[in-house]
Amino acid sequence: MTTQLSDTQSSAPRSLLGTDATIGNYSAALVRGVREYLGLVLVLVGMLIFFSFASKYFFSLKTFSTIANEIPALTVMAVGMTFVMIIGGIDLSVGSVLALCGGVLSLAMVTWQWGFIPAAALALSIGFLCGMVNGLISVIWSVPSFIVTLGMLEIARGSAYLATSSRTEYIGNAVAFISDPVIAGISPAFLIAILIVVAGQVILSYTVFGRHMIGIGTNEEAMRLAGIRIRPTKTAVFALLGLLSAVAASFQVSRLEAADPNAAAGMELQVIAAVVIGGTSLLGGRGSVINTFIGVLIISILEAGLAQIGASDPAKRIITGLVIVIAVIVDMYRNRTSAGKH
Repeated sequence: MTTQLSDTQSSAPRSLLGTDATIGNYSAALVRGVREYLGLVLVLVGMLIFFSFASKYFFSLKTFSTIANEIPALTVMAVGMTFVMIIGGIDLSVGSVLALCGGVLSLAMVTWQWGFIPAAALALSIGFLCGMVNGLISVIWSVPSFIVTLGMLEIARGSAYLATSSRTEYIGNAVAFISDPVIAGISPAFLIAILIVVAGQVILSYTVFGRHMIGIGTNEEAMRLAGIRIRPTKTAVFALLGLLSAVAASFQVSRLEAADPNAAAGMELQVIAAVVIGGTSLLGGRGSVINTFIGVLIISILEAGLAQIGASDPAKRIITGLVIVIAVIVDMYRNRTSAGKH
């Protein structure tokens, strides 16, 4: 059986992808990946230059450290979302799961008087469970992940209100150490987020699990015929995103020193936007964690820069929306171009 794949999708094992996956495919994929990476970097540099001229306060250590300390939650969820979108899925519940895990963390620490470590372990378990449920329902009953996670969005948000009694729970300094600046104004949360980005890229590029994700997103039927167990891999990917949403909750609760049941409302759109801007295909089979992180930086710098030049909130939303739409159009054009070559 021969399976045709685009250049950017040929990073799965040759034994799984058929005889058409040649050395030339790998070389073309590498060249294209470098080109895409450099393109994102140029966009990022261009934004930095523009806002540096537009605002005399933008290019400063304070601005960059502030951005760095605000993006850990978005970053770690974007890593998990990259994996989910590579297998051809999507998760709309990440913001609500973050709010739920933050509420559980505050409930354990404030009401039950637990220490941070056991409370965090409980929150991580809840996030993992939410992701696991999303994955199991999606793969066992073949329900589109869009629908499953839309339901989880409401379930988790309602549970967050129950966990916090529908009010913001102040925790205080017991959690602040994660987000307190330690080196050049940078917090431990940012350093942990960078480690997760690196680990995510290593998993995607150099492990069997990563190759299976790419293969599933490229041609799930071919992977099944090759003897790969599809369901456990897809379920594990959703569970991992749930776990990372709980990690993001600990970052956000630490930064705010409180748990808010309304936290991260709409944040799932930012997460998906960062992943799409980073070049991960909406159709699955292609993606890069490093590029996703650059997408996070692009969104964050765009928002910070627009705020510093005095753009109104409606204007910021319109411009950010346009950037997302352009990224989607570029992704669809790239997919059609790749398909046309075959």
